[in-house]
Amino acid sequence: MTQRLVVGITGATGAAYGLRLLRRGRELGLETHLIVTPAGVLNIHHELGLDRQSFEREASFAYAPGDVGACVASGSFATAAMVVAPCSMKSLAAIAHGFGDNLLTRAADVTLKERRRLILMVRETPLNLAHLRNMTAATEMGAIVFPPLPAFYHRPQTIGALIDESVERVLELAGVAGAAPQSWPGLKA
Repeated sequence: MTQRLVVGITGATGAAYGLRLLRRGRELGLETHLIVTPAGVLNIHHELGLDRQSFEREASFAYAPGDVGACVASGSFATAAMVVAPCSMKSLAAIAHGFGDNLLTRAADVTLKERRRLILMVRETPLNLAHLRNMTAATEMGAIVFPPLPAFYHRPQTIGALIDESVERVLELAGVAGAAPQSWPGLKA
């Protein structure tokens, strides 16, 4: 059976992570289910120069955020995981407090209640106390808070290489077969 991955895109900076996640998912044979918030569309257009339809073509299936009756809103729709890439502080707050007011936050709530992996690529800096408390609440419910912080020990030469490494780590956390993050080689004496 093909692995399913739900991908959410919100209004935080970092739309390139979501795009790379969808493309890498296709390379790995995943069935991807995409939900983009209205603010996410603004960032996709600003950061990547893509419109909603162009971006949605990168996914196997795409849903409007108001479509709370979509298949991903039900626990009976089995998925490997859900990744919100990027995850705004607004969406984090809604997820952390069970406020399923749109399909993205409802799908995240379903992911948590079914004890599946929910990975939140939160994007904000600096963090205030509300952000930290919401991250704690989401973690206590079973989410994985994964700010896409770049690793430099592999000496990446491009922004794309930094994005790729974060995406590979997320895919590995999601339990996706074929994910290939670079492992720490250790220091050589």
